[in-house]
Parts: sequence; C-alpha cells; structure tokens
Amino acid sequence: MTPSARPLRADALRNRALIVDAARRLFAERGLDVTLHDVADAAGVGVGTVYRRFPDKDALLGGLVAAKYEALVELAEKASTEATGRDGLRRYLMSTMELRAGDRSLSTAVLRAAPQTEEATELRARLAAAMTALVARAQAEGAVRRGFSPDDVPAVTSMIGSIADRTREESPGAWRRYAELLLDAVCPPDGDLPPLSGEPLAPPTPGVCRSRP
Repeated sequence: MTPSARPLRADALRNRALIVDAARRLFAERGLDVTLHDVADAAGVGVGTVYRRFPDKDALLGGLVAAKYEALVELAEKASTEATGRDGLRRYLMSTMELRAGDRSLSTAVLRAAPQTEEATELRARLAAAMTALVARAQAEGAVRRGFSPDDVPAVTSMIGSIADRTREESPGAWRRYAELLLDAVCPPDGDLPPLSGEPLAPPTPGVCRSRP
C-alpha cells in the first residue's frame, strides 16, 4: 500500500491505518464521490498527510483493494494451520463471510474503479494459491462437496454480503444464520449439525418498499 519500499515509522503506520479505515467507511457510505480532503477530515489528519501516502484517489482505491487482499491472505494462512482440511476450509469460509458482512466498502463499483496495482496483483495471486491449497486439502479428506472450487468463494461471500447489507440496520447479525447454511452445504462439520443461529428473516410486508443501502 505504500509508494515507497522503505519501512514506515510507527506514527506513519498509525496515520496510514487511520486513512485507510476512514476511506473504507466513507466509500461505504458515499460511493466514489469521496475526495482525499473528505478522507483527511474523517481520519483526523492533515490533507498533506493523506497526499504523502496516496497522491490521488486512484492510489487510495488501490490501497483499499490491496488491504482487502492482504486481510484475506492472512485469514487463509491462519486457516491452513488447522488440524484438518475440513476445519481449515470451514474456518476460512466463515472468516471471509464475517469479514464481508462487516465491510461493504469494497463494493463492485469500488473494485471496478480501483487500479490494478502490482501489490494487489501479487496479493491476489497469493490468495488464489492459498485458497486452492485449502480446498484441495479438504477435498483429499472427502470433506467438501464434490465440484466445489476456490472460484466459488467470492460468490459465496457476496451472497452473505448482500444479506448483511440489507439487514444491517434492523437485524445486524442475521447474515450469520445464512452463512452457516452455506458453510454446512459446502463443507459439513464432522458429526451432527448444530442448530442454526438466530431466527429466519421475516418475509417482506406487502406494499412496504425497503430502501437499499
């Protein structure tokens, strides 16, 4: 995410984290109309600090995408330490669904707008390799549904993200019930299935139109 290969000082690392977190929130709320001045105000830093780390909005969008891939790579690497392939894949899938449920900033629009930086490309390749290894290990144990592919993971997380986005205000934890349904369909636990979390979502009331986030 940094334009320089030199290690950042502690204060620079802190400021960068503040900037990225503020940008993530603002893009989630407002879409692509956010400016670097808006990000600086939300992060509580000077606009010059933002420009030193991200010279333009393209660089900031690229940084957000790279940060997302970096988080997913870390989740995959942690999942690979589980004792079995089943446990590793289940941990990774639930972790990615939880990550997406709490962070809608990298919407399709943001992903389309973000430049494909060298860092993001490298992280995406690492993520693909890690996911392939997780799925292959579970497949070798016969623990995953036949035909399931690492390429299915983004669609699974997007489905849960859609539920989370539409229920965030009235029922912020509703996504978890449906994440469990998908997880158990893809990679059932070893043993009896536990009860689902929460309650089913109520059907929409006729004549009431819910606004979309």
